[in-house]
Amino acid sequence: MRLHATRRIPNPRFVHAPCCAASLVSSRSSLSGGRIGEPPPAAARARSPASPPSRGVAEARAPFRMFPPGNNSLALSAPRPGMELANIQQHPNQALGPGGKQRTSSLEAPIMLLTGHQSAVYCMKFNPAGTVIASGSHDKDIFLWYVHGDCKNYMVLRGHKNAVLDLQWTTDGTQIISASPDKTVRVWDVETGKQVKKMAEHSSFVNSCCPARKWPPLVVSGSDDGTAKLWDLRQRGAIQTLPDKYQITAVSFSEAADKVFTGGLDNDVKWWDLRKNEVTEYLKGHQDMITGMQLSPDGSYLLTNAMDNELKIWDLRPYAPENRNIKTLTGHQHNFEKNLLKCSWSPDNRKVTAGSADRMVYIWDTTSRRILYKLPGHNGSVNETAFHPTEPVIGSCGSDKQIYLGEL
Repeated sequence: MRLHATRRIPNPRFVHAPCCAASLVSSRSSLSGGRIGEPPPAAARARSPASPPSRGVAEARAPFRMFPPGNNSLALSAPRPGMELANIQQHPNQALGPGGKQRTSSLEAPIMLLTGHQSAVYCMKFNPAGTVIASGSHDKDIFLWYVHGDCKNYMVLRGHKNAVLDLQWTTDGTQIISASPDKTVRVWDVETGKQVKKMAEHSSFVNSCCPARKWPPLVVSGSDDGTAKLWDLRQRGAIQTLPDKYQITAVSFSEAADKVFTGGLDNDVKWWDLRKNEVTEYLKGHQDMITGMQLSPDGSYLLTNAMDNELKIWDLRPYAPENRNIKTLTGHQHNFEKNLLKCSWSPDNRKVTAGSADRMVYIWDTTSRRILYKLPGHNGSVNETAFHPTEPVIGSCGSDKQIYLGEL
């Protein structure tokens, strides 16, 4: 079944962008004015589970244009009137990019816009091979999109009874783990599209989930019920519960999966030893709620994002400085809605990225701490951004229901 339609835009225009995703304190509100877990009126009237899947639409946008030094923005430069964008894309690998330079990725066009979700998109991830994107939305659905060609939306995963706040691929790329305010963590087989496991022991919203990078197949989840739970996908029920006094909004495993990191409303990153079932270290420095975290590709550093409008890099190595917060990066914005804005690393550890309530995608250099790119395009809060695992491509999703793939 063809789940999308593709159209080309002869005269794409520069697009800027409003805000808002998930509010994860007890008084949080959604775009519709209710709790984040409640669908907006349009979604409430939407299709039943038996109805056909949403149609995803992929559009080719004009290439990025780099501003002169001193201005870290990128814009969309439109073709001359009458120029067909399709002519630019016929041979993408030989096509010319900004300033007549060779294209740097295998995307069909320098910018691809993916639409089809019925409400805000809270999370998106490339699979480990870089061939598929998974996106999760307030509309309760998980869409799977091809990265190359027309970026077809080829599968919809349905089962959550509420918004999809977070999703992760397993290391082998065969399964997706998702978290939702419906109090569940679910596991999906991406080949069949079937839900293969449902974990329902949390008593409130599940905000975050993270699979272990190595065997055994463990997953950790963080919830508004003040606990992080450890799950073994081979067993029934949680195998361990890490109790906290505050809502947990972000979780991550250590490289060896013998430690867990949690962050939440008390602003601290807690470092849990799973053997002792206790916090062995507190990483202090953020001044507001932590909204996202990710372990670096080499497992040596932890990146965190918080409502204090700061990204922090923490040194996790055994002989790290006493103050493990070795870098602080600023420039992006959170807003009063208390969105769960996430953050991520580039595959080479040299760059990090995060979305922003000002509708921009931010990319920093981890050595100089300088903003390398500030990318417009979204018409709402940018809730998650992610680097492609092998190509110079950035993906982003926002409260404007849209997903962008952009060649850097």
